[in-house]
Amino acid sequence: MARRGRSLIDPSTETTRGEPSPPGPPRDGRQIRRRRAIVPGRIATPALQAIPMVFLGVFFLWPVAALVRRAIDVGTAGDSPVALLERTHALHLLWVTLGQAGASTVVAAVVAAPIVWLYARLPGSGSVVLTVIVTVPFVLPTVVVGVAFRALLNGPLAGLGMGSGWPAVLAAHAFLNVAVMVRVVGAAWRSLDTRTEEAARVLGATRTRAWWSVVAPRLAPAAGGAAALVFLFCSTSFGVIIILGGGALRTLETEIYTQAIGYFRLPEAVMLSLLQIVVVVAVLLCTRIVAPGGASGGAGARRRPSAIAGIGWIPVVLAWAWTVLVLVGPIAVLAIRSVRPTVGGSWTLAGYRALSEPVNGVTPLDTLRYSLLSAILAMVIALVVGGLAAITLHRSRGVAGLVGNAIAMIPLGISAVTLGFGYLIVLAALPAEIAASPLVIPCVQALIAIPVVIRIVIPALESVPERLRQAAAVLGAGPWRVFRTVDLPLIGRSLGAAGGFAFVMALGEFGATSFLARADTTTLPVLIGSALNRPGATELATAMAASMVLVVVTTVAVLAVEIFRPRSGTLI
Repeated sequence: MARRGRSLIDPSTETTRGEPSPPGPPRDGRQIRRRRAIVPGRIATPALQAIPMVFLGVFFLWPVAALVRRAIDVGTAGDSPVALLERTHALHLLWVTLGQAGASTVVAAVVAAPIVWLYARLPGSGSVVLTVIVTVPFVLPTVVVGVAFRALLNGPLAGLGMGSGWPAVLAAHAFLNVAVMVRVVGAAWRSLDTRTEEAARVLGATRTRAWWSVVAPRLAPAAGGAAALVFLFCSTSFGVIIILGGGALRTLETEIYTQAIGYFRLPEAVMLSLLQIVVVVAVLLCTRIVAPGGASGGAGARRRPSAIAGIGWIPVVLAWAWTVLVLVGPIAVLAIRSVRPTVGGSWTLAGYRALSEPVNGVTPLDTLRYSLLSAILAMVIALVVGGLAAITLHRSRGVAGLVGNAIAMIPLGISAVTLGFGYLIVLAALPAEIAASPLVIPCVQALIAIPVVIRIVIPALESVPERLRQAAAVLGAGPWRVFRTVDLPLIGRSLGAAGGFAFVMALGEFGATSFLARADTTTLPVLIGSALNRPGATELATAMAASMVLVVVTTVAVLAVEIFRPRSGTLI
């Protein structure tokens, strides 16, 4: 996300060039010292700064360390790590995982290309509607996406013969990750300085040559960063492969789950988890190398979407048709299958009625209520922990700032299944009262959302004019009052957007939660996955209906985020 530029002059001694001095009496040493104290980072006392570090240590570093320790114990007590990896065919699984992630990234880029162009071209409310359409698939639970594509590929597209297998998986991955391409590359395109491209046109370049020689190279960092993120998400995919794989497809992610839960072979699962952590860290490092700063628009005239007239509507209409076909189509088929579960069958509301019927003493509606409550708690935790981390990182510079930002982003890329397996190891050694606490699942869900909160809040803090804080300080406000009266009103919309994204990410979390869920703490994505694994038309109808409930809730949440979020930058 683009950050506002910062004056090179120390705000404690000078004002920003071109801005009036803040009101108040002439400065003296005491006022200067007070101004230096009025920065967001200073309101985070050492005790408050420790909260994000403790949370990260308990819910991320501890499970990972438990995996490493178990691997060491296994290596000294039995087979060597190399033997364990050979037994699970880890090298083959690694190449399959990387291969499908690379193929998924290519397919997502091809599918997203017309939508990226449309996003950069559309003005006003049309851009908001498009943003909602592309964002909903990204935040949908992966099990819902798997259900939608199963309905699509076994229904209207049954003639293609790709109801399951790698083609189905690649299509679902593209559907999920179009939003990354659109919101990263499209936002960079909208913010580009147009003067260089206009100069190329004046010098005789055609529109196509001007785009390839001027625009494309400047979009390359954003495109590379988006591709790296899509590759990372696809390499740790779990729910889509489980549902669309037909039980025949295996990757590192699915094999960890199979070895740990299916066969209870903990040594093998541990070694696969460690191998996957190495892959994830390598991809994250490549992301920093490929796109260290994203695309920069420069300081000149920005590309502003203009009104569309004449034949210019033809490509816009075609791009809209493509968007509806690839992003709305699967959800529309899911809606139909929720009231007609089998192809050629009768229309029925049995799936929706089954939402109120108990299964093992708990109804799907009870599960939905727990999912909403858990997601709300996770949102609050993510806002508190992520907000404090953002305030601390906002003023961190040099090596400390670089390391802090990198550590804060790692949970976004670590496999949810790997984390879930780590939690199993940790919770098994804790008292039952702690292991069975209802706060465990919200905290795990919050961990996944905290990096997104940080990425939204830090640029918002950067955009607060320093002179406003200085003026409040001169008038006698302390650090907390300055934050409450100056920063908080200006970053409120960004906090709302961060909370909305944290909510939908927590609501759709499936990988780690599937390891931890019990009868009274089952979330709706886990219930959908369980229903799909049980035979019978009633179970299928229930899964379809529950999936549509999640689609509606997610859509409403994303729409609220788009209405209230700041209009600049990107949230992904």
